[in-house]
Amino acid sequence: MTMAAEEQRRAAEVQLNCRNVGEFQYTACYCEENIYMLCKALKEQGVAARDLSDLFVVFISNDIQRVPISRQRNCSTGSESFCFWDYHVICIQKAGPQEALVWDLDTTLSLPAPLSSYVKEALKPEIEFDRMYSRLFRVVRASTFLRTFASDRRHMRTPEGGWLASPPKYDCIVAEDGESHNLEQYNRIVEENVQHRIDEDFDKLISDKYGVVLSEDGFAKAFAVHRSRAPLQILDINNHQLVINV
Repeated sequence: MTMAAEEQRRAAEVQLNCRNVGEFQYTACYCEENIYMLCKALKEQGVAARDLSDLFVVFISNDIQRVPISRQRNCSTGSESFCFWDYHVICIQKAGPQEALVWDLDTTLSLPAPLSSYVKEALKPEIEFDRMYSRLFRVVRASTFLRTFASDRRHMRTPEGGWLASPPKYDCIVAEDGESHNLEQYNRIVEENVQHRIDEDFDKLISDKYGVVLSEDGFAKAFAVHRSRAPLQILDINNHQLVINV
């Protein structure tokens, strides 16, 4: 089978099994909680392994908390434009030699989407921004994340005590050890924490409470995804929409 035929076969298989965002718990502007609830749902529905060994939670951000991601439903100028999030959270599903899948409840791509398609359409690595906008990836095992993550949603409060965006209707997430808030330990991602040598320790690193921080190249290598090496384009971010979770 040729590479093109194999890609078409995988795309058709994913399309047959694609889901609708409405099938999952979703609240706009609360991507970390959406992915938390998604991981639980995929386990309960038998879509993921019972021990969650095939699921990985990925926070995407950088030093200045402005990361460009395309094919997002919240881009008022169209999904082909880039949204500049302060951070974003997705779930990677990978087991064995099969291509990894991306679960992103904010994307206009299929749900789930093949990782190669997500990288090509949402991250567009052939497009070069100023280095300050480079994407960094915090990867942590979903099983660890479900035990340790906590958020009291303080980051979505206004100075007056109101809400920047309506919160989920369920109670705030509390960690198994009783911790009530540690979101900033996950979504604050800086270049000085990037791990460059991960081959031997990757499984241990992603099992730690706050996982491991990878560069975009390291992320691609960890999940065996091919990145386009087409000619680079320099973009002025003023031509694109700025969307911030605050």
